[in-house]
Amino acid sequence: MGAEGRARSWCLYLASRDTAATAARVRENGGEILVEPMEVGAFGTMALARDPGGAVFGIWQGNIHEGFETEMGAPGGYCWAEVFTRDAKAVDTFYPAVFPYTERKMDDATMDFAVFEVQAQPVLGRMAMDSGFPPEVPSYVNVYFAVPDCDAAVARATERGGVLHYGPMDSPFGRFAVLGDPQGAAFSVIDVTTTQGEMPAMSPAT
Repeated sequence: MGAEGRARSWCLYLASRDTAATAARVRENGGEILVEPMEVGAFGTMALARDPGGAVFGIWQGNIHEGFETEMGAPGGYCWAEVFTRDAKAVDTFYPAVFPYTERKMDDATMDFAVFEVQAQPVLGRMAMDSGFPPEVPSYVNVYFAVPDCDAAVARATERGGVLHYGPMDSPFGRFAVLGDPQGAAFSVIDVTTTQGEMPAMSPAT
């Protein structure tokens, strides 16, 4: 549902008990509604929004379809997502005002990374885009899919028209890589069973 000339991307839908009320909070807190709340048959009610930093996301009020039908982190299923933004301050205020999120920040001087949580469970990451990102790259939501073998997944993707943007790389969270699909939309694959290094410390946001 993108306009010509706009970057193609995967769209992550965040759960809501009332799409219309969530859309109102988006507007009240500096965001924009791109597609007004609309029913999708008996499946649920959706809307599309843009946060103050420019990243696009969906809002989903489930009915007969609540959301992901695979276990989070199961091979081939959804695993994680991060908002990459050039306006971390605005985004850090926005999401907890719209959704029932609390925020913790990574204790790492080399990057500005935060995690949004619901009832102490991590649900969404936030990465500040620094000068290492080309200026033409807009803010976006990066979706991670779980795979049993990161290197093998990269090989299969590139054999079928995908593009490797970054990695594979080891991390405390798993071995991951950033890919582009044949239409140009970026996503990541991660093997959470292959980790390296200690998990970073996190502190409550101030």
